[in-house]
Amino acid sequence: MNYETARQFLIDQGTALETKINPDAFLMRLEQGKPPIPGQATNILLALKISFEMLQGDPLLDRELVAGLYLLAMESLKLFEAGRRKGVMWPPLLKEDIERISIAVKNIFSGVWPEGN
Repeated sequence: MNYETARQFLIDQGTALETKINPDAFLMRLEQGKPPIPGQATNILLALKISFEMLQGDPLLDRELVAGLYLLAMESLKLFEAGRRKGVMWPPLLKEDIERISIAVKNIFSGVWPEGN
């Protein structure tokens, strides 16, 4: 996956609730109380790492990407918690995946990727 593909993928995943284009987007599935497609969280994490590496040292981030990243991090946790309150039985590692997504977004914003991540 190259940077442009990663960037567009993250924007599409993050803005899925607004655009309603892809019913299988990460946030759309969470909103419906469905688990992510196998490998979907891994692909998001890979796209985040690629984006971090490309943007490291860049003092400016484009608004479209920032909005997608912010929504992806914030909405995934909200939707996970809302589903849990409704009794959705999420996959065992989904909460950890969502936490890793949030940490990776924070890392992109801060410009620092901790060792071991």
